[in-house]
Amino acid sequence: MLIGIPKEILENENRVAATPETVERLKAMGFEVAVESGAGDGIFATDPLYRQAGATMIEDVRQLFDRADIIIKVKQPCFNRECSRHEVEMLRPGSLLVTFLHPANPAHHDLVKALADRQITSFTMDSIPRTSRAQKMDALTSMSTITGYKSVLMAANALPKFVPMITTAIGTIKPARYLIVGTGVVGLQAVATAKRLGGIVTALDIRPEAREEAKSLGAKVGGFEVPPELAKGPGGYARALPPEWLERERETLAPLVEDSDGVILSALIPGEVAPVLITEEMVRRMRPGSVIVDVSVDQGGNCALTDPGHVIHREGVTIMGVQNIPGSMPVHASWLYANNMLHYLENLFKQGPDQIDWDDEIVRSTLVTQNGKIVHAGTLKSMNR
Repeated sequence: MLIGIPKEILENENRVAATPETVERLKAMGFEVAVESGAGDGIFATDPLYRQAGATMIEDVRQLFDRADIIIKVKQPCFNRECSRHEVEMLRPGSLLVTFLHPANPAHHDLVKALADRQITSFTMDSIPRTSRAQKMDALTSMSTITGYKSVLMAANALPKFVPMITTAIGTIKPARYLIVGTGVVGLQAVATAKRLGGIVTALDIRPEAREEAKSLGAKVGGFEVPPELAKGPGGYARALPPEWLERERETLAPLVEDSDGVILSALIPGEVAPVLITEEMVRRMRPGSVIVDVSVDQGGNCALTDPGHVIHREGVTIMGVQNIPGSMPVHASWLYANNMLHYLENLFKQGPDQIDWDDEIVRSTLVTQNGKIVHAGTLKSMNR
C-alpha cells in the first residue's frame, strides 16, 4: 500500500505529516511512501532528505492523490488553488484519509458529507481517546502543548502594555492579568507561560483535578463548583454541561473576563462543538486594549464573536481566532505530530499493511466516514442525527 504525504496548503501552515525519520519507519512497516515535492520545506526537511529515507518524490500533487491508498495530512482537506480542485475531489474513491478533521465543528459538516459521498474512509486525529495505550498517538495533546505556550505569547504581543510588573524611576507599572479558561493541556501550558512572563494568572475549569493542577502552577483558581458526574467524562475530559449549568459558568466568568487583560479560551469537549462561554455583552464590558485568544476555534470557539481564521476588533478588544497556532512553530510541531501519526498507523495496521483492526477502541473512536456513511458519534450529535 502507498502512503501519500501532500504539502499542507492552508495559509501559513508549515507543518508536515511525516518527517524523513518517520518515513523510514513507515517503510520498515512495509508501506511504500510518496511525498509531494516541497512538503517538508517548512521544517527544513529537503526533498533529498526524504529520498534518502526511501520516499518517492512527486511534483504533481494530483498524481500523488491519484496513486495513494492512504493520504496522511495535518489539517483538513481544502481547496487547492494551484490545481483549481478541492483536495476531497482529488482523493481516490475508496482510499483512506488520516488527519485532523474536527468533524463535529458545524463549519466542517459539508466537508465530512463530501468525504462520505466520495466513499473515503476517514479518521480524525482529534478523537483519539485519553488512555495509556493511546498516549503516543495523542496528537491533540501534542499540539495543545504548543498552542498553550504560543497563545500566551500572541496575547502578550497584542497587548498595548507590559505583562510583568515593571519598576521605573517614576513609579511601578502593574502586571497584566491573564485569565485561562479550561486547564487541560492547553490551559496548563498557558498558565505556566503566563506566569513565566510575570503576569497575574487566574484559571477556571469545571473539573476539580484540573483546578488543582492549575493551582499547583501558581494560578489563582476562579470559583465554580460542578457535581463531578456532570463535570468529567471518560478519560478525564470535560463533559458538555446542561444549559442551566452552562449559564452559571458564564455568570461566574463575567467578572473575571471584565477584570482581565488577556483571556485564553481552551474549553473543549472531545469530538463535540465547543461551548460558548464568552458572550458579546461580556466582551463589551472588557477594558479597551484587552485581548482574547480563542484556541478552541477549530471546534467552533468559546467566544460568541470569534471569527474563525481571523483577528477582529470589537469594542476596543482584539479577538484572535487563529486556526493553526501549532503551525507557527512547525519544527517541533511536525516532529511531535509525525511521531503521533506513526504510532497511530502502527496501531491501525498492526495486523498488516492492508488489514485494519476494526475492533480496536482507538480505531473506532477516530473513524469518521466509512462505506459512504458518517459514523463519528460527536459529528452525528452535532448534526442532530
